[in-house]
Amino acid sequence: MKAVILISGNGSNLQSIIDNTDRIDLQISCVISNNKNAFGLKRAESSKLRTAIIDPELYNSKDAFDRELISIIEQHEVELIVLAGYMRVLTPLFVSHYFGKILNIHPSLLPKFPGLNTHQRAIDASETAHGVSVHFVTEELDGGPIINQESVIIDNSDTEESLSMKVLKKEHVIYPKVIHWYTQGRLKLIDNFNATLDGKMI
Repeated sequence: MKAVILISGNGSNLQSIIDNTDRIDLQISCVISNNKNAFGLKRAESSKLRTAIIDPELYNSKDAFDRELISIIEQHEVELIVLAGYMRVLTPLFVSHYFGKILNIHPSLLPKFPGLNTHQRAIDASETAHGVSVHFVTEELDGGPIINQESVIIDNSDTEESLSMKVLKKEHVIYPKVIHWYTQGRLKLIDNFNATLDGKMI
């Protein structure tokens, strides 16, 4: 299945997807970044993948930016859009255009800690468990139906950095797995609140 990967930074989840493309029946048609300095672009180029950069400063609105993003994606005739550390909030225009075809990975056990700085927020809240969620993207930020989660234990000695590394290891396992479910036709987004895996509500 052809997919486009959207990134903004280091691209470690992109790398885990690249390393598993054959196993999960995925063809990465293009890696698109809103940050020209994203290290993930170098990862993509090292794997001889097409890349594209869209500079937000060249657009006078979020809708204008996302229209350009759509125009680039449409050139590749993809069936899936994978957000891998993509730090822009997608507009309703974009989400509705690709409804049911956008996956995101988020470093918390949603619905806890949507948004940024999830690891420090989990520590500050004296949580004993933390983790990662993969979900369908809807118009609500980090609010689409959760497909799968993996958890880690928060130790007394954990810092933001050490907790981040624990969660990242889980991310690199869970995301290719869920993407594979999608490429096999096992996942479907029903509406903003419900999705199915193998025909059963999740």
